[in-house]
Amino acid sequence: MPRSSRQGSVLTVGPGAMARLIRGHGPRGVALVAWTMLACRRVRRQLARGGLGAVRLAAPPAGGTDTLVRGALRRSGGNCLESALVRQRWFAERGVARTVVIGVSDPAAGFHAHAWLDGDPDPHRHGLAEILRHPAPQGWLR
Repeated sequence: MPRSSRQGSVLTVGPGAMARLIRGHGPRGVALVAWTMLACRRVRRQLARGGLGAVRLAAPPAGGTDTLVRGALRRSGGNCLESALVRQRWFAERGVARTVVIGVSDPAAGFHAHAWLDGDPDPHRHGLAEILRHPAPQGWLR
């Protein structure tokens, strides 16, 4: 996965990391990483402006793996909800309907919220009460 840094509002990838990405995943991998990073930024803006109902993402490019998408999301600085929504879109394009789950802890125990894709092993979700399940929009499914 490419090493990245923030310069202003643009996420950049160094030449060595780009070469490794191309060698390991080819042009389709590069396209998927670019789509993932851009999608994360779009989701962040859309959530801020209109909540879950405002999230609209273009289809991701063909190819790549969930591992590559997760790596790009880690480097793009997305929070758990943004990452879950981007991955939900990626899976939907491949015909797999995944539900985003949002859970919260008991406020008396110190409030904590977390989002994940249903079915993923996620150690952060233990002890959280589910408050929302957001299925993949029908328009995203092939």
